[in-house]
Amino acid sequence: MCPDCAGTLALTSDSLPAEADGHVITGELFCTGCSSKFPIRNGVPILVPKNLENVKAETASRFAEEWTRWSDLRDYYEREFFDWVAPLGPSDFEDQLVFEGGCGKGRHTAIVAAHGAKAIVSVDLGESAFVAFAHTRQFPNAHVIIGDLLNPPVRPVFDLAFSVGVLHHLPDPAAGFASVASRVRDGGRVAFWVYGQEGNEWITKYVDPVRKAVTSRLPASYLRAACIPPALLLWGVIKTFYRPSANGKGPARLPYGDYFAAQYHYPFDEIHANVFDQMVTPVAFYLREDQVRPWFSHGFRDAILRSHRGYSWTGLATIERAKSAVAGTPR
Repeated sequence: MCPDCAGTLALTSDSLPAEADGHVITGELFCTGCSSKFPIRNGVPILVPKNLENVKAETASRFAEEWTRWSDLRDYYEREFFDWVAPLGPSDFEDQLVFEGGCGKGRHTAIVAAHGAKAIVSVDLGESAFVAFAHTRQFPNAHVIIGDLLNPPVRPVFDLAFSVGVLHHLPDPAAGFASVASRVRDGGRVAFWVYGQEGNEWITKYVDPVRKAVTSRLPASYLRAACIPPALLLWGVIKTFYRPSANGKGPARLPYGDYFAAQYHYPFDEIHANVFDQMVTPVAFYLREDQVRPWFSHGFRDAILRSHRGYSWTGLATIERAKSAVAGTPR
């Protein structure tokens, strides 16, 4: 829908499928309500509202640089994804209309599409959306658009929505979750994964000040080079001390045992990308349980909030707007 007036969008007459697979690669959408026009470029509709805040555009731009550089999809992404959204599993996405809030290079979009979603619509604000489209073009049920997650240009018709690793980079993570949830139909479900403050106090005390004052302001090429030494150190520590046990668990006596053990077989460039990811963004919130749990206070049922390996939070709940509205409860 139109990000400015929520009106209906239609293709202009010259926006015809340019490829045998039916994708419109270049064209234009226009709003039948306010007459705004939105381009389609490289297969991606650009549905950005007029009043987009600079801080959101800056954050998206910084992450887009990362995703367009480290752009290949890898086999361990699927294991990571279902670990983050558990207890959801592959069968939960089958024949579902799915909304993804923040898709990066499309790794989760591709996973969900491959597991039989009726359709997945993925929104990202950065130009990494073009990479996501390229990665998912072979899936007729995958659709990528550029838009603002705090004002998603889609209607509340989805069976399932999720946002992994994105909400904590928004100016207001709670508002971001509410926005994602607002696009789910009554009775549908919403899931998320965010950074936790518990267990990460050393990051908020020592790393965050450096990120805010220095690294988030560096040109990406300089920051990428600056991240090589700490990434090499971290990679060496993981390879030396965090070999997973037979059950896949890490050494319980060491900090971040399971987390680093899960990365034991990662190539160096993935570790480098993770370090870069921590240092590049202008906005990163590490959220306490008492900050995240209220997200499920009203308009939800069957809510599950669990600590993921002691350093992050993952949540799942069912939307129950009708009951909330009848009871007069704020939504």
